Amino acid sequence: MSMRQKMVRRLEGAEALDGAAEPVSKVVQRAVRPRLVRNLLSGTFQGHPLHPALTDVPIGAWTMAALLDSVGGSESEQAADLLVTAGVAAAVPTAVTGLNDWSDTMGAESRVGLVHAAGNVTALGLYTASLVERIRGNRRRGKVLGFVGFGVLSLSAYLGGHLSFARGVNVNRTAWEHGPEEWTPTLAEGDLADGDHRTVEAGGVQILLHRMSGKVYALDATCSHMGGPLGEGTFEDGCVVCPWHGSTFRFTDGGIVRGPASAPQPCYETRIQDGRIEVRAAPKGVPEGEAEKRTHRARRRILARTGAS
Repeated sequence: MSMRQKMVRRLEGAEALDGAAEPVSKVVQRAVRPRLVRNLLSGTFQGHPLHPALTDVPIGAWTMAALLDSVGGSESEQAADLLVTAGVAAAVPTAVTGLNDWSDTMGAESRVGLVHAAGNVTALGLYTASLVERIRGNRRRGKVLGFVGFGVLSLSAYLGGHLSFARGVNVNRTAWEHGPEEWTPTLAEGDLADGDHRTVEAGGVQILLHRMSGKVYALDATCSHMGGPLGEGTFEDGCVVCPWHGSTFRFTDGGIVRGPASAPQPCYETRIQDGRIEVRAAPKGVPEGEAEKRTHRARRRILARTGAS
């Protein structure tokens, strides 16, 4: 195990950090409670988390500024200053979206995320001070502050990569779910009264069934955001609300009404066959419900030809 890995393991188990993380998380959760704010910061409108995409701008700008400060010479000073300025400007929305994502974490992820955020704030402070010194004409001091900021940024970026790729924070929890492609029986029709819901297994996937106004709807039962059990959530206005972080999904198409989820819920087709509720994944390339309509139309055409003969 490398020294960096050992460091991260210590951070993950540092329960003393919880005392600082919990109150900050509560403040952030209150700030992002409005639905529009939550959806915007979570990347709900673009279909994946917004924070990772934004990090490319300050990291890229500050990396190139460090390169120009190192080997660019006097003719590159203006370009280096512009890159430092761009990084400082981009770091603010990047930090805000990161805090939004971090506020949903717990335990080891929350502890590492707190240090990751502290490192980013420190880097931003150092680069802001570097920019001030550059404007004042103290280029040597500005470069030194920039190099220190780049070192802090590199360590913080490593922690961010650990959260995303080693701990799976904000990874779509349904990305590898593949529901049954063929019609698969689940409950008896009489076991699901109007307004009720049940979690069933079909094709190795947990599926949430819910009956509204006589029609049965089916969604993947695992919240795409952080894996919350949707079957334990609340049901209102044709939607299910995740009990963990409040992500809200429509039953009609799995679409997101409220974040922090950014990936829609997989939605399944349903039908009643021989007194049982059957489900299947919609055939690829065919709109939701269209496959069933096509099947019925084909059956009618066959019956019509048979009757005509």
